[in-house]
Amino acid sequence: MQVFSLTYEYKLKPTSAQVARFEDWLEQCRRVYNYALAERKDWFKSRSCQINACSLQSEYIIPAETKRPTYASECQTLTAYRKTSGNLQRVQSQVLQQTLRRLEQAFVSMWEQGHGFPRFKKSRTMRSFVFPQVGIDAVRDGAIKLPVIGWIKFRQSRSIPDGAKLKQVRIVRRASGWFAMLTLQWDVSVPDVMPHGEALGVDVGISHLAAVSNGKLFPNPRPFNSLERKLRLLQQRVSRKVKGSNNRKKAQVKVSKLHERIANTRKNYYWLVAHNLCDWAGMIFVEDLKLKGLVRGFLGKHCLDAGWGQFFQVLEQCCRKRGVLFLKVDSKKTSQICPNCLVETGKKQLSERIHSCQHCRYTADRDVAAAQVVLIRGLAAVGHTVKMLSEGKAIALPAMKESPSL
Repeated sequence: MQVFSLTYEYKLKPTSAQVARFEDWLEQCRRVYNYALAERKDWFKSRSCQINACSLQSEYIIPAETKRPTYASECQTLTAYRKTSGNLQRVQSQVLQQTLRRLEQAFVSMWEQGHGFPRFKKSRTMRSFVFPQVGIDAVRDGAIKLPVIGWIKFRQSRSIPDGAKLKQVRIVRRASGWFAMLTLQWDVSVPDVMPHGEALGVDVGISHLAAVSNGKLFPNPRPFNSLERKLRLLQQRVSRKVKGSNNRKKAQVKVSKLHERIANTRKNYYWLVAHNLCDWAGMIFVEDLKLKGLVRGFLGKHCLDAGWGQFFQVLEQCCRKRGVLFLKVDSKKTSQICPNCLVETGKKQLSERIHSCQHCRYTADRDVAAAQVVLIRGLAAVGHTVKMLSEGKAIALPAMKESPSL
């Protein structure tokens, strides 16, 4: 059982004064982030060399009894410094504290998930800030009330469901404007989805974004590949402009808008595919891929353009909203096993697009056959009895079909 929460995104319509305040707050958050990061970095460097040796380039003389900077200690320092700084007094205190919490999360990701050491934020690279608390009835007809800032109009593209509580608001700056991310929560417990209905296995690839065990093939839109030439031309124009000039800033905005267009095209297509899959099944199984290793190969650019990780996230969200069971299964040798007789057929070359088993003569599209193997593993994971097709035909696996169009 878990509490149900969703994030609704709306485009803001701020005034020029409100935009100027947003820009100032982002700059102050960036400076607080960099100052706190520098404090932590100096502490780590002061402990990186031996006690009887000093660095030839620089020395970080910090007393031995000084404890490692943490989120709590930096919040105390921020509170004391904010009393003497007029710039920080213009920013809501909880917004600055959430900036320090973001830095703390970056270090946790470095320690637990193997991410790199956090880096300093350059100018205009801080793109969002968070209000962890808002007032009661903060959202009315096409407007939201933020602490210190006041009422801001937004384009209410969809209504907020009744009974939802507004937990936090994130203000995001993008190339196309300012957006508000409203985190809504319901005081209801949503039970976990139980296995039910028809089951589908999904295999992702480059030639086709997704191959389904029922024979359906979803084409890969390749949004970056189709707009790569235009992006290269826009980036060349940026490099030829004088640094710091208005023309360079205008050219950079065009590059940012094109990147946003690519991302929106990709994400919109993911949601179309996810809803199609949820219309067909009550259980969806996908491969548990090691994406970091895949993007390091010679097809890394095409793997990143396909965006399998984001597709799995969107599919999981869609399944959760529509009551469909979503489960990841082992991806080992899914393309080397025959789904009909479960005999390992050996490794295939990338040019081999048809699966043909020499043992049982079963023939299907290579990606569809891999999706059928994923389906068998998923059914076994949820406790269903799986028989080979040649014995009892417990699973009806169709032959290869034509690719549908969305």
